[in-house]
Amino acid sequence: MKLSSRGRGCCVGGSRERGPPPRSPFVHQLRFSPLEKAKIAFMTLTLFPIRLFFAAFMMLLAWPFAFLASMGSDEQELEKPLSWWRRIVDVLLKAIMRMMWLAGGFHWINVKGRRALPAEAAILTVAPHSSYFDAIPVTMTFASIVMKAESKDIPVWGTLIKYIRPVFVSRSDQDSRRKTVEEIKRRAQSDGKWPQIMIFPEGTCTNRSCLITFKPGAFIPGVPVQPVVLRYPNKLDTITWTWQGPGAFEILWLTLCQFHNSVEIEFLPVYIPSEEERKNPVLYANNVRRVMAEALGVSVTDYTFEDCQLALAEGQLRLPSDTCLLEFAKLVRSLGLKPETLEDDLDKYAASAMKMKKEKVDLKEFSAYLEFPVSHTLENMFTLFDENEDGVIDIREFVIALSVVCKPSKTLETIQLAFQLYQSESGTITEEDLARILKTAMGVSQINVTHLFRAVDEEEKGKITYDDFYTFAELHPHFAEDYLYADQMGAESSLETSSLSAPNGICTDFSPDNTEDKNKPLQKKLN
Repeated sequence: MKLSSRGRGCCVGGSRERGPPPRSPFVHQLRFSPLEKAKIAFMTLTLFPIRLFFAAFMMLLAWPFAFLASMGSDEQELEKPLSWWRRIVDVLLKAIMRMMWLAGGFHWINVKGRRALPAEAAILTVAPHSSYFDAIPVTMTFASIVMKAESKDIPVWGTLIKYIRPVFVSRSDQDSRRKTVEEIKRRAQSDGKWPQIMIFPEGTCTNRSCLITFKPGAFIPGVPVQPVVLRYPNKLDTITWTWQGPGAFEILWLTLCQFHNSVEIEFLPVYIPSEEERKNPVLYANNVRRVMAEALGVSVTDYTFEDCQLALAEGQLRLPSDTCLLEFAKLVRSLGLKPETLEDDLDKYAASAMKMKKEKVDLKEFSAYLEFPVSHTLENMFTLFDENEDGVIDIREFVIALSVVCKPSKTLETIQLAFQLYQSESGTITEEDLARILKTAMGVSQINVTHLFRAVDEEEKGKITYDDFYTFAELHPHFAEDYLYADQMGAESSLETSSLSAPNGICTDFSPDNTEDKNKPLQKKLN
């Protein structure tokens, strides 16, 4: 598999950009100069503890006001205009929250555009979502947000959350997502009686290099929305909190150690959906995303949180940040398939590949092999494996790549399957075979496996069996770090493993699982 310029890129405005592989939206790396390190050390000993104390004090100060204002509030009262004393509490809480951000170095907040009235746009869609500092527009507007039901039980923070009348999603209730969408519809169609709902449609944090796929939940009600874009124009980006990069506390520490932090909030014109968009929330979401991307000057990509899970899955092979397996997984989904449920198809494709008389196939044969018609998506997938750009691919590479995206945490199962595909009649493979297997399994264009192969091939036969590799992997579970990453890409370029059960960020995803992408019809298998 290669990082092909023809097969890689982001889809912008319905067309595919040609060019180098896009930067992974789930990776954020910080590098400091000696001077910056000295500044951080100085700020850590001086300004950081003061800011942290003051910010915590402001949050504690806000708690009794939020607690009193939330007491005894039933649903009917919430739909009425705020009483005079609640208006005073509202102003006080906003002032306290502003002081909290001021303590964090956000000395001024640049706001552009006009915030629409609830009757004009019941839903505010905010992107890009890159940090818990994205809570700044929430505390400025006190718009409701969608939160996990467990959040209301967090001391202090839970009381503040309840004050803004959020829509709670319960992980224990299987029907919770449908109920959440119905509640949002009800509030959105209340003619401005309820506060606006602020939703982060990306569903997880990225590094702001592009806009990933918007979850359709915010667009299912079919009501006008107001797009809101966030920018953090700082020389040193200590704000971004992604799955691979500085952790939550490190981000807080580094940000509070900066003398000043800039943030821009721009309210774009209200987007009124067409009749087609009202019927098709995925189309609606894609069109709003395009408008927001144009305002930000960034591209859009079809990567999703599920792709982030693939990149950071626990396994002995950690995918590098520039892996093209994310692109491959995206193309698999574009064919209407879910990699997470393809294990049975994987067995069928593997068995078929082993029976094939030739290993190289052209596009027409690849289409027949998959039982899918030739399409733009299939052509792009084919191009990913067309290493020599000669119109043929090695079908075994497709099987290995599919195994990785289907079972990202089961490294040895994928390698065992690869051995079965590449081994000779004696059950052995060569160093060249191992290089091709691991290159495909990691989605990179080149990889040096000489040290690893020699370590496995203790008897220096020039060939190894799967049993040899399995025994070595059992004795050296970190063989990738020891023999691959150090030589090939360095420790910084590979993604740290993480067990992901839910996206990071403020707004949890509530989109129903069965929402169909009607804007991009799924390819149907040939009969």
